[in-house]
Amino acid sequence: MAAATVTGAAGKTRPPRRRRRTGGISAWAYAAPALLVYLAFLVYPTFNSIGLSFTDWNGIRPSYNWVGLDNYKKLADDPVIGTAVRNNLLWTVVTIIVPMLLGLVLALALNSRMLRGRAFLRTVFYAPAVIPLVSVATIWGWLYNPSEGAVNAGLDAIGLHSLTHAWLGDDSTALWATMIPAVWVRAGFPMLLYLAALQGIPKELYESAKVDGAGAWQRFRFITLPGLRPTNYIVLALSLIESFKVFDIIYALTYGGPGRSTQVLGTWMYFNVFQYYQAGYGAAIAVVITLVAVFVGIPYVLSQTKD
Repeated sequence: MAAATVTGAAGKTRPPRRRRRTGGISAWAYAAPALLVYLAFLVYPTFNSIGLSFTDWNGIRPSYNWVGLDNYKKLADDPVIGTAVRNNLLWTVVTIIVPMLLGLVLALALNSRMLRGRAFLRTVFYAPAVIPLVSVATIWGWLYNPSEGAVNAGLDAIGLHSLTHAWLGDDSTALWATMIPAVWVRAGFPMLLYLAALQGIPKELYESAKVDGAGAWQRFRFITLPGLRPTNYIVLALSLIESFKVFDIIYALTYGGPGRSTQVLGTWMYFNVFQYYQAGYGAAIAVVITLVAVFVGIPYVLSQTKD
């Protein structure tokens, strides 16, 4: 089709002006610094780790040999991997369900107009979430101290001396003891999300339900829970991803012990790379952790990109 022409005042025709293209090179110029940082500190290390997982590199010498899938085959024969996977799964279940339920209860309480000092309480309940995990581990390490810690001292004070225990020194209680500070830290995040979702539910729905004779449980079941469904999905997905990446708090509290009882995939990867100088094997563990996190995160990303 021939291009349209424009007729001027004198009857002369002139070709139409071309629209100036916006974006293009200038957009890439603005994005380049962030893109370079992303490539240098995320993409390159990721692919480099994948490559190292197929080698016997010890993390020190510049040379290494290609071993193919030997590191991944070793995962199946490593007895600590079984313990680490089991601990990861138990950690994931506990540190997702308990903070979600606790966050929901706190959000329901803070959403009540009858409660005074709600702004202050929101700050108090969310504060643990912004404390560095190493500091959290230090605080709880003091609390769990067998001779001078507040936990055993509190049990002594109420006459339950028989329950005092070396909480982090017993393989039957060490993992559970590390979960308590993790729950303490993680309850604030779902609380804020649930509180925002609760405030977004129209009040008219509750008023209509009251007029129709619905009780508190019926209002919660048929109005509150459906209104929180999208938030439940977000909290669950993000908490699941975070749970599989656990490292800091276990490393700082128990160092993977006593024995191997609190080892998780993150700590076992660290020990193999920096303690046992098996960087290739540690990289294979890191690849497995990454694949699990990506697999879990894909449904969440897809849900957030839907129109």
